[in-house]
Amino acid sequence: MRLISLFAVAFLAAGVVIAQQDSDHHKQHQDKQHQGQYQPDEDDAHSQHSGDRLHSFEDTERWVEMFERPERAATQKPEEVVAALGLQPGQTVADVGAGTGYFTFHLARAVGSSGRILAVDIEAGMLEHIQQRAADEEGGAVVETILAAPDDPNLPDGEVDLILFVNTYHHLSDRNDYLDLLSSDLGADGRVAIVDYRKEDLPVGPPLSHKLSRDEVVKEFAAAGFSLAGEETFLDYQYFLIFKP
Repeated sequence: MRLISLFAVAFLAAGVVIAQQDSDHHKQHQDKQHQGQYQPDEDDAHSQHSGDRLHSFEDTERWVEMFERPERAATQKPEEVVAALGLQPGQTVADVGAGTGYFTFHLARAVGSSGRILAVDIEAGMLEHIQQRAADEEGGAVVETILAAPDDPNLPDGEVDLILFVNTYHHLSDRNDYLDLLSSDLGADGRVAIVDYRKEDLPVGPPLSHKLSRDEVVKEFAAAGFSLAGEETFLDYQYFLIFKP
């Protein structure tokens, strides 16, 4: 997954550019904070780790505080997002990049006691947190955790009705290969839902250079044999796309 330059000069030059971009991005956030416009977001945590598309979340307590802050719901609208997915009791749903389980338990309540929720993340600490929540939270009995690899969600082949990515898809490096894996993971009439930040200058989310536009995502899915089956526009800062193979 991680590409290593064969030329030291090119590597050093890239490092200078990245450092300057990170400095500029940090200054822009500071300016917005001073103007009262900027609200912290989970992808600010991502942007603090330059150089990799997938970032470490080993400091679980820190991310829990950031991901689960009450004011996040005003723009992320988890209940509305899950309702728009039209899930049915008994379905199997994968929450890829589940993090602290922000969407996981909304999904669990939607599929009911006969359903199955696969909370997928590359960080064991996040999955441990979800397991602890599942012991006490409504719907927790149907939640399973899966430790993914950066290039493979490790989902069961042909068993998943919906695969949801929230603020995660843009972090994947080899997305073409990843989409091929998703095709084999989906069951009959399976779908993939992508919620991610519009490629605009926004008060939340990652740096502009890390984002993918709506059209880029549609093009990548089309190249992998998916078609756009639905789209929602009620989110303030994100596109919400649903694909079928």
